[in-house]
Order: sequence, then C-alpha cells, then structure tokens
Amino acid sequence: MGHMTFVTTSRGLRRDTLPMRLFEKAKRLGVWNPSEIDFSQDIDDWATLSADERDLILRLTALFQAGEEAVTLDLLPLVATIAAEGRVEEELFLTSFLWEEAKHTDFFSRFLEEVAGFRGDLSHYHTPSYRALIHEALPDAMGRLRDDPSPEAQAIAALTYNMIVEGVLAETGYHAYFTMLEQRSLMPGTRQGIALLKQDESRHIAYGVYLLSRLIQAEPRLWDIIVERMNDLVVHAMGVIDDAFACYEVVPFGLRHDDFMQYALGQFQRRLERIERARDQTLETIERDTTDT
Repeated sequence: MGHMTFVTTSRGLRRDTLPMRLFEKAKRLGVWNPSEIDFSQDIDDWATLSADERDLILRLTALFQAGEEAVTLDLLPLVATIAAEGRVEEELFLTSFLWEEAKHTDFFSRFLEEVAGFRGDLSHYHTPSYRALIHEALPDAMGRLRDDPSPEAQAIAALTYNMIVEGVLAETGYHAYFTMLEQRSLMPGTRQGIALLKQDESRHIAYGVYLLSRLIQAEPRLWDIIVERMNDLVVHAMGVIDDAFACYEVVPFGLRHDDFMQYALGQFQRRLERIERARDQTLETIERDTTDT
C-alpha cells in the first residue's frame, strides 16, 4: 500500500457534500433511544387484538427484526471498502448508518419481548421469497466486497441493500405498520419508533442513491448491470408481499393486496429513475445534489 495522505489535515472535510450533509442530519435526528420509548399503551392495545391481527403484526415484526439484524451484520464489508478508498466523508456517515441499524434491531427486539411477549423462534415467518432476499442475496452481495471491492461489486451491494431491502421491502413494511395502526390509533409507542426508523432509513437510502450515482457517473456501463439486478431482486420483494397476504382468508385491518403491490412498485420505480439521472450528471452535481430520495 502506498502512503496515504490524511485528508482532514491536508484539506479539511468537504462539508457541502451529500455524505456530510447526511451525517449532519444523523447527528441531529438519529439520536433517539429505543429503550426510552413508552410501550405501556401498546401493551394494553395488544391485549385487545384478535388472533389474526396479532399474527399479522408478529409476522411483519419478525421480518423486520431478522432484516434489521441481517443488515447490521452485513454492512461492515461496505464500510471497510469505502474506508480503504480513503473516502472519509462517506465513512463518517457510514458510522452513523451502522449505529442506526443496531438501534433498529434493538427496537424490534424490545417490541417482541415487551409488547408481544414473544421470545421464541420466528423463522417460520421467513418464506422462500424472504429467504432468497435476506438469507441469500443480501449476505452474498455484501460479503463479495471482502474479496472484490470493484465498482461493480459495490453497485450490486448498494442496490441490494439500499434500493431493494430498504427502499422497496422495508418502506412497504413501514407503510403496512402505519396503515394498520394509524387508522385505529393503536400502539403509539410502536408508531413513534417506526416513524424514527423510517427517518433513519431515508438517510440510508439517500446514501445508496448517492453511491450508485457516483459509481454510474464513473462507469456508465454499470447502469445496465444495476437495472438487470434490480429487476431480478424486486421479484423476491414482491413475493414477500404476496406470501404475507396469502396467509389470511380475511386480511386483518382491512389491508388490500393491490395497494401494497402498487406502493412497492412505485418505490422501486422512483429509486430507478433517481439513479438513472446520474447518467447525465457531472460528479460535482452528484456531490452537491440536494434532492432527497
């Protein structure tokens, strides 16, 4: 390895770049403690729910809990890859990213134990579509970076993690939580936690868009690879939604299958269009792009 110039001493931090702006937001908005959320009303509300209503909330929470734990465990190779490239502003943001994923794991674990009163194995909720995405595609894409830190491997890791797992699957899951709980004013602590989680995830997705945009701008050929892979993976994400709805004769909380399929596809399309813009942008524009996701 050659001699590394320490950028903070030689040029200072570039505070106007998107990663640093996201880090500022994380320091301001990401400092919340899952242990301080008040679940007392949630515990009372849980006792009033029907068996199917509890099952659906438990199913959704089980998918989130395993997903958050997986992304916490799988993020390190990306952090190491970015650090090895000396991209200090991005690494600063990624420290908050990893910390937030750890807190999300903490939050869902607390919900399961204190509200649902559940400490057993929830893996029976992991359907083949979910396993294909969370147990296989995600760790494969992230783990590949340990031996292959190429731009293509980084792009596949970012699109799997940020665009599909967070941008389609998790965001559709948040939409389900809010649709179920808001309409009946249930579980205020859970809703508060989910709102904070969603705010954190929006920063993670914004970074993923930025990373993919930067990679595409440097190597335009990656666009076709990204589109093909995203189209492959979104099938699994839609399958997770199909699987969940197929489990109930009458879906609890009046949830409608088509609403969630449309929502998920809409999220997918938005992300794809947002990344495509990078094909015609300069690196400077991408660095300073203030458009959120």
